[in-house]
Amino acid sequence: MDMTRFRKRFRCFQRDIKGQFWNDDDSEGDNESEEFLYGVQGSCAADLYRHPQLDADIEAVKEIYSENSVSIREYGTIDDVDIDLNINISFLDEEVSTAWKVLRTEPIVLRLRFSLSQYLDGPEPSIEVFQPSNKEGFGLGLQLKKILGMFTSQQWKHLSNDFLKSQQEKRHSWFKATGTIKKFRAGLSIFSPIPKSPSFPIIQDSMLKGKLAVPELRVGRLMNRSISCTMKNPKVEVFGYPPSPQVSGHCKNIPTLEYGFLVQIMKYAEQRIPTLNEYCVVCDEQHVFQNGSMLKPAVCTRELCVFSFYTLGVMSGAAEEVATGAEVVDLLVAMCRAALESPRKSIIFEPYPSVVDPTDPKTLAFNPKKKNYERLQKALDSVMSIREMTQGSYLEIKKQMDKLDPLAHPLLQWIISSNRSHIVKLPLSRLKFMHTSHQFLLLSSPPAKEARFRTAKKLYGSTFAFHGSHIENWHSILRNGLVNASYTKLQLHGAAYGKGIYLSPISSISFGYSGMGKGQHRMPSKDELVQRYNRMNTIPQTRSIQSRFLQSRNLNCIALCEVITSKDLQKHGNIWVCPVSDHVCTRFFFVYEDGQVGDANINTQDPKIQKEIMRVIGTQVYTN
Repeated sequence: MDMTRFRKRFRCFQRDIKGQFWNDDDSEGDNESEEFLYGVQGSCAADLYRHPQLDADIEAVKEIYSENSVSIREYGTIDDVDIDLNINISFLDEEVSTAWKVLRTEPIVLRLRFSLSQYLDGPEPSIEVFQPSNKEGFGLGLQLKKILGMFTSQQWKHLSNDFLKSQQEKRHSWFKATGTIKKFRAGLSIFSPIPKSPSFPIIQDSMLKGKLAVPELRVGRLMNRSISCTMKNPKVEVFGYPPSPQVSGHCKNIPTLEYGFLVQIMKYAEQRIPTLNEYCVVCDEQHVFQNGSMLKPAVCTRELCVFSFYTLGVMSGAAEEVATGAEVVDLLVAMCRAALESPRKSIIFEPYPSVVDPTDPKTLAFNPKKKNYERLQKALDSVMSIREMTQGSYLEIKKQMDKLDPLAHPLLQWIISSNRSHIVKLPLSRLKFMHTSHQFLLLSSPPAKEARFRTAKKLYGSTFAFHGSHIENWHSILRNGLVNASYTKLQLHGAAYGKGIYLSPISSISFGYSGMGKGQHRMPSKDELVQRYNRMNTIPQTRSIQSRFLQSRNLNCIALCEVITSKDLQKHGNIWVCPVSDHVCTRFFFVYEDGQVGDANINTQDPKIQKEIMRVIGTQVYTN
């Protein structure tokens, strides 16, 4: 900075002090670094040199979004300016924001620091991402900061004030003398491509639009958010299987510069936020799952990312919190053990762990390309019970496990971090008719599937039904989703009623499927289940029914799902088959020990049962 400009700023600073532009409260905090707030400089504004392109870009943000979407902070003695861009994330669903640990009622702030006088001709801006009230565990901010940092670095190579000015002059040539950006956008809105955001279903059929009130409003909100990205396949169906990676990759498309760099980076952030769970937090490449992406942001299974995450701690803050509570860890370990002890482990134990050798960080101790189930079993047997872990310090517990087996603790870390679903142990306000203290809220659907599910629910309605599957299968389900296994190697019980996900409104039928274990292929009858229920639940229990952790390895489980009641749902008496996986979402998960079962006479179509389910969903989905 030349001395003339410095003297002007110093005189300006002196005039502010003499003119008492700031009160006593303003003299604390931010004033310590001699900051000037935009709009408060008074007579100094004319003296402080800001590049005109910066002002033009700021005004474009205000025109397209709102006055409150941008704030500016200037520094009195250095040629720097902080631009805060406020990204509205209220479009995220409650379940998604809860699992991602973000406050959907508060904007995400992108803070970029530019050269005040040079703007795009100056050094590459630094980026901070935060939510003002979200002080801890904001892993989403770490992931978004890395993404926007890479985006800015790529764009900065060819950005300049002159280049941007030429782009905007092309845009202004389309304006009439009295035109505004908002009027121009309104005129073109019918031609603008609507991005396929996971939180906003695309509705192309005019027949469907007439039946939908809420989703139509959501599409309107989406257009107002001004996301500009190209649909590679505009004919993607609303209801069906997840789109291919080539289609969903649109969120990485670079928005145009016609409204300036600030609007461009805001648009790109808006594109990326709804799909953060679909991309690895380390390499930012798409996950490849059997049934599409899962709910939580995670590290992919590529070896380089595994090494970076476990050995170097790269992006650990963005993906480490994937399970909630010791009870959930207890359940995850039990599921892993059941899958590993199954005669079908070569089929159902998927994914296989990728664990770095603690003695040699250049190799994998557990490698999906070289599966060793015996060594895996040995390490798992050395994992201490969660009940023991809660009785000592973390470091002491880790030392004890390391003495037993150096791979025990790394394996436990993998079991926790590889979970893609949102699981929470239910408090006392649980479903009492299920007769077990081990009840969990289970949300395993990604935002895209939940959005499609909710749109279908508005059209056709939904109901609840049970899905029974042996606990050995849930290690994979939590990581790959509830899939249509008919006519695949994963199928166990046959597909007598056709291809699809099998459900039942009657608990006894699903209990029969969940009780299948280790080669037992005979389904118990309802009478047998009723007799077992009466016998097991009348025997005095030697332990409290409120036991916090699982006490046995003899486990049965059953899920309560919400299913769309469209014509696709095939009902064969009390056995239902849903061929569209997007039409089935898990809601609750129940675990029983030592052959104990829940009430075999439960019917989810009973109004009293439905009322109880809705009561618990209302208190759990939006509070956990």
